[in-house]
Order: sequence, then structure tokens, then C-alpha cells
Amino acid sequence: MHGRLAGPSLSMQHRATPFKGTRQLRVRRYSERNRIYHVTTRTCGRRPVFSCFQNRRLLIRALQRQHLDGFVDSLAFVVMPDHLHWLLQLIGTRDLSTCVGLVKSLSAREIHATQGIDGKIWQRGFHDRAIRKQDDLVAVARYIVANPLRAGIVDSIRNYPLWDAKWL
Repeated sequence: MHGRLAGPSLSMQHRATPFKGTRQLRVRRYSERNRIYHVTTRTCGRRPVFSCFQNRRLLIRALQRQHLDGFVDSLAFVVMPDHLHWLLQLIGTRDLSTCVGLVKSLSAREIHATQGIDGKIWQRGFHDRAIRKQDDLVAVARYIVANPLRAGIVDSIRNYPLWDAKWL
């Protein structure tokens, strides 16, 4: 697990116990150019911020910005009501934390400006998993885009417009 994902209501003392060593993990996070990563990040307090269509579009636009600016090759994503799964390849000069941080900050700024939502949008940190060469990228992409099915939001992924995958 990378990054501290405890909610804001937890005290510092309580938060320190289940996430022992988290700061050290974040310090040691290594981003490798051309490496493919599966990133998961959640909204603050698991609020369903992305149940709103406009907010979902703003997040997708922030993902596209990193892709269009040449810092990542966005391979697959799904926007869930309270979290994001993103499969990306680092191709530019930015590290993984910077790319994810920019997506989160850009989407939060846009949501605050256009929707008038107060408070934090995203929890601190994120989970990431570096994809090994032997991993089947299509299988990872299918796993990512099938999240709405597993969550019971839709019966068919065709009925969920908030995903994309290079191969599917």
C-alpha cells in the first residue's frame, strides 16, 4: 500500500497505527519511465463526488490533459462514484506522484469552480502497482473497466459510459 488513505475524521494517533511506515513507502516510491502502472485513488471520505455527470467529465478531462501533454500514455481508466482506476504508462519527464497529483488537483479545482462543492475532493495518497512485462495488459484493462459490474452499478459495461481502454 502506498500513500496514507485514512479519512479526515481519524485522529493522528489512531491513523499512525494502521499505516505504520507509510511515509517511508512514499519516500521510496520509484517512478520508472516507460513503466506501466495501475493507480487507484479515492475521494475524501469516499463521498460519491463522481455520481454527478459534470464532475465525471471534469475528471476525464484532467486524465486526458496528462495524456495530451505527453507525460503519460493513458491505457485504460474507469471513473467510479467515489474512486478512480487508471492504467497508464509514464512516457514523459514527470514522475508517477506528480502525474496523479496533477490529475487530482486539476479535477478538484475545476469541480470547485464549476460545481461549488466545498472541501477536499480527494483523499491523500494513492495505491499503485507497477505492471510486470509478463502481466497481461488486456486482462488488467478488463479488470479495471469491469469495476462497475462488480460493484453492481450496471449489468453490462455497455451501460456505463465512464471508462476507456486502448484495447477494448
